[in-house]
Amino acid sequence: MKLLILNGVNLNLTGKREKDVYGVETLDDINRELQAHAKKNGYSVDCFQSNLEGELCTQIQNAEGKYDGIVLNAGAFTHYSLAIRDAIAAVSLPVVEVHMSNVHAREEFREKSVLTEVCKGEILGFGKNSYLLAMESFRL
Repeated sequence: MKLLILNGVNLNLTGKREKDVYGVETLDDINRELQAHAKKNGYSVDCFQSNLEGELCTQIQNAEGKYDGIVLNAGAFTHYSLAIRDAIAAVSLPVVEVHMSNVHAREEFREKSVLTEVCKGEILGFGKNSYLLAMESFRL
């Protein structure tokens, strides 16, 4: 099994911004942990982060035939990116939406995701472990 981990806007600042929400580990630290977990369990992951909506769409479109699924933390794009939503709907790959924080316990605008209805599922509120739980969901 091979998974693509996609991170969207501002997630490159993980470990530097809002440490009480996102923790102190950097995205690179988290990615290394995800890759080690996958290797230990007999599969692999590739990680990609971009602050550009179109780059995320291109990654989703190009994942077909290369990956068995996508773990996506779109960041703020979650709440308004119809382009990312349409890219997910256009591919046959399952996508699991993740958020490190419990978006339902934060600002009201974070409660609505335009991506959820085209995703296989959603995991949120477990910090970096949200990614691990999403990865493991593909093994079920």
